[in-house]
Amino acid sequence: DETDFGFGWIASEPELLQRASHALAVEGRVWLVDPVDGPGVEERVRALGEPAGVLQLIDRHDRDCAELAGRLGAPLHRVPLGGVPGSPLEARKILDAPGWHEVALWWEARSVLVCAEALGTVPYFRGPDETLGVHPFLRLYQPRGLRDMAKCLAPDHVLVGHGEGVHGEVAAPALTQAVRGARRATPRWLSHQLHRRKR
Repeated sequence: DETDFGFGWIASEPELLQRASHALAVEGRVWLVDPVDGPGVEERVRALGEPAGVLQLIDRHDRDCAELAGRLGAPLHRVPLGGVPGSPLEARKILDAPGWHEVALWWEARSVLVCAEALGTVPYFRGPDETLGVHPFLRLYQPRGLRDMAKCLAPDHVLVGHGEGVHGEVAAPALTQAVRGARRATPRWLSHQLHRRKR
């Protein structure tokens, strides 16, 4: 996810999860989103700009947010429902339920949507014809926040917590298809997953 506003990286282990992290540069300041630490991460972040904050978008997975925030001397914002102070990043609630509190980030000026867990591009999220998929646990029960995002946002970039991002003219249609069709496409998704495991 190399872009003119930042970069993303995927942790090498465990390979199945493809845990993706992101660094967003806003006017010389850098916000880390759900980061996983690794060789060269701190150096690359500092080269991009001044560390401004570390954002943890879902309560269930701490990743290395606190450790990197401490090393970078930046505040940690854990599930920032009230928004991200000092930035143009708007927090949008996806799910607020026992065991699962998640927000997404919407950067309107750059048309960037960042989603930690509810959306992903790894194979086990996606059906056979999906570029972007809804988390398997949310396919049948689609949180209102997720449905609202698909209805009112048309991103040019969708960055996710598991897998590579979706960019360009395909991003908005992929979001719409993933959310609106998730429940209806669940039988095909399940069949596809079973077929994948047999291979």
